[in-house]
Amino acid sequence: MAAEGPDRFRAEAWGDGADWALEHAPGLVGAEDDDEGFVPHHPAVAELWKRHRAVRLTRTGDVAPVLLAAILEQKVVGAEARRAWRTMVRAVGEPAPGPNHGLLLPPDPARLAELPSFAFHPFGVERRRAEVIRSICARADVFGRDDVLERLARMRGIGPWTIAETARLAFGDRDAVSVGDYHLPNLVAWALAGEARATDERMLELLEPYRGQRARVQLLIEAGHVGAPAFGPRMEARAIHRI
Repeated sequence: MAAEGPDRFRAEAWGDGADWALEHAPGLVGAEDDDEGFVPHHPAVAELWKRHRAVRLTRTGDVAPVLLAAILEQKVVGAEARRAWRTMVRAVGEPAPGPNHGLLLPPDPARLAELPSFAFHPFGVERRRAEVIRSICARADVFGRDDVLERLARMRGIGPWTIAETARLAFGDRDAVSVGDYHLPNLVAWALAGEARATDERMLELLEPYRGQRARVQLLIEAGHVGAPAFGPRMEARAIHRI
């Protein structure tokens, strides 16, 4: 996939899923994002909107890899989750078709469902998250359903944060707010109200003027690297695979 101008791109695909990949390529690069009706109600958001207007909400169209990555991010720092994903893909993922230059496909849910929970330990994933992944992958038939998010929300180990992350990244949901995030309430409160600390309830109160586009505000704050003041030591990444 390559850009051919500000509003044009070229995509090529190989293998059994080539047609599907080309069909979903516009969503993958954010071409299907619609910012109509978005109005910055805060000076900070207006400035972020001015600087990061090109940032778009993407839509992968594929629930499984987005959901798996979100589960790996539950209750851990980003570096730890990314390391777990990278290690798991290298161990279980298959080479992508075409001139992939070493690119690997996301793990097949059916393959992950077959792994015992202890097999996830070398990936840096403890038993709790491993069991959630195994359970979800064993019911991978729900991934292609129209009500997939409703069904996932009823499964053990899948809460509002995981659903919001999946909705925003897999379906381009413009209003999905990651309630339950460790840092996001503080970032939103600092950006919109100058408050260093906040609860999920306070975050939602501040985001209410943007209902329908709340995910866009979250994306802009993240793109702008807004940081709330720190009052203590950072949460450190663990090396579960060494325990």
